[in-house]
Amino acid sequence: MESLHGDFACLLQRWQAQTGIALPLFTTPSKGEGTLPAPPTSSPPDKPPLLEVHGTTVIALKFKGGVLNVGDRRATAANAVMYDRADKIIPLDDYTLIAIAGAYGRAMEVVRYLRHAFKYYARSQLQPMSLEGKLQEVSRVLAANLPNALSGIGLFIPILSAYDPDQDSGRIFFYDASGARFETPDYGAAGSGAERIRGVFDYIAKTKGAFSERPLEEVLREAILLLDIAADLDAATGGIDKVLPTARYVNREGVFEVPEATLRELVHSLRGG
Repeated sequence: MESLHGDFACLLQRWQAQTGIALPLFTTPSKGEGTLPAPPTSSPPDKPPLLEVHGTTVIALKFKGGVLNVGDRRATAANAVMYDRADKIIPLDDYTLIAIAGAYGRAMEVVRYLRHAFKYYARSQLQPMSLEGKLQEVSRVLAANLPNALSGIGLFIPILSAYDPDQDSGRIFFYDASGARFETPDYGAAGSGAERIRGVFDYIAKTKGAFSERPLEEVLREAILLLDIAADLDAATGGIDKVLPTARYVNREGVFEVPEATLRELVHSLRGG
């Protein structure tokens, strides 16, 4: 860029000194020589936000002798449905189920790690990991994931359901993002639709009795109904008609999956068929 010099530069500098106004294209240069500044550079456009696939609503209910887990199959990214066959109810070993809501990819990595950790412990120590050990391992991976969660990616909230041989009963535990662990006496839920149906759990328990005192067939029907209500009130939660939900339970015999035919018949009956 050419330098400003001569009478024009002198007049301009004198005028700027008298008025206190500096014209942006004719600022007083250093070393007494006026130069036109380079045109301002535009800042680079903001990067589009990272679209992370999230699993939505999962429900855990005790029944007489064990714990039932039910989850819809929808996985979303922002307002888009990315996948409608996601499995969010996953066995970790023969007596432990984990239900995941939140960042689906990160959650599946953690599930693979936990499966390996439980199996490695059993083979190396010649005995299965205790329930307390499993719970601590889940807390540890959540605490390790906290920096990712605080940065806005990788946040997921699990519900762990297990059969406890020492108490001869099913137990339900849920966590926060930092790995803090809480036990719930009768039911639990996580995901975008969970807050919509919090009051329904209490209503059913108070009008029909505790879930833990009722047979599996009754509790399964209540769980599918709760998931259907969540889908009505939350756009991110998949329904029970187009794609059947996942339903698994754990008791003293192990982990089992509810047959598709049973779920289909139950959905049909709920629809008045």
